[in-house]
Amino acid sequence: MSDKVRIALDAMGGDHGPAVAVAGAELALARHPGSEFLFFGDSALIAPLLDARPKLKSASRLVHTDIAVRMADKPSQALRYGRWKSSMWLAIDAVKKGDADMVVSGGNTGALMAMSKFNLKTLSGIERPAIAALWPTLRGESIVLDVGASIGADAEHLIDLAVMGAATARILFGLQRPTVGLLNIGVEEAKGLEQVREAGRLLREENFPDLDYLGFVEGDDIGRGKVDVVVTEGFAGNIALKAAEGTARQIGEYLKGAMTRSLSARIGYLFARSAFRQLRERMDPRRANGGVFLGLNGIVIKSHGGTDAEGFAAAIELGYGVVQDELLAKIRAALERPGKPRRHTQSQALGQAVGSQVLGSQIVGGAAS
Repeated sequence: MSDKVRIALDAMGGDHGPAVAVAGAELALARHPGSEFLFFGDSALIAPLLDARPKLKSASRLVHTDIAVRMADKPSQALRYGRWKSSMWLAIDAVKKGDADMVVSGGNTGALMAMSKFNLKTLSGIERPAIAALWPTLRGESIVLDVGASIGADAEHLIDLAVMGAATARILFGLQRPTVGLLNIGVEEAKGLEQVREAGRLLREENFPDLDYLGFVEGDDIGRGKVDVVVTEGFAGNIALKAAEGTARQIGEYLKGAMTRSLSARIGYLFARSAFRQLRERMDPRRANGGVFLGLNGIVIKSHGGTDAEGFAAAIELGYGVVQDELLAKIRAALERPGKPRRHTQSQALGQAVGSQVLGSQIVGGAAS
């Protein structure tokens, strides 16, 4: 594939808006000179930042928007006033229209997911998208999904997550047959929710050729890197992610306090500062910033809202690699596994059997979750 990747940026998203988006794009362009950027947002704020960066400006186009999705908005609110005209919507729409290869936003996660699903639609056979995150481990990195796109999951959805996660691991990590585990409260077959146990049984029985299912994993197995792909539903996944990020910050503060507590500790730090620098870099959440929305007809990258330019650049670079490696096409191929049941076919059959009122209640329940 060509080195040229066209990147749509929701420049108004996140806690710091255009300042971080533009500075992050400048860093990403230096590392990937073939990139082209399409900025969406308030031109009065973005244009001066681009003027101060001639190299970035020459590789960019700016589209003015009057409306920006607020971080506190509910997805329904964002869709009501931001559809067709907000910086977030238009950045996503650029991917749909083929004007960009991917979109990056640090904005409201719920709104970004709702707008992406509404505009780009999901892949065939996928009912709900997922957010996949790169997770630093003792072995390197693992992929964890879902980390917050939706709450709850049946067995079939968990299998879809396993297939999409494994396809992502094959591309990002260069693995032929990534190992996959289902996050659970224990490794024993009898433990956990019924849908998790059922997903485990189906993964064992179907014996997918492109992934190696190793069974259940527990929370402490994530950091160990026991498997390449950890599969869970969004509620548990988001709690695990936030707990890990908080623990990393806590340990960092502990170390900082310990190194400044006494003169001997300061002297010891001088001798070991190279090791501490490596530890700080390893624990830096900016390194792994960026989650991929999987299951959509387009590449959407979610950056942390509070990140800085370095973190935003990391999110752009994640998307750059995903586009270059043609992840979307490979996930489409992976989802076309033989014998996979289709939910919409099952729902139609159920509706014919028991009436439209029951089918309607199921659809509403699925949307609410």
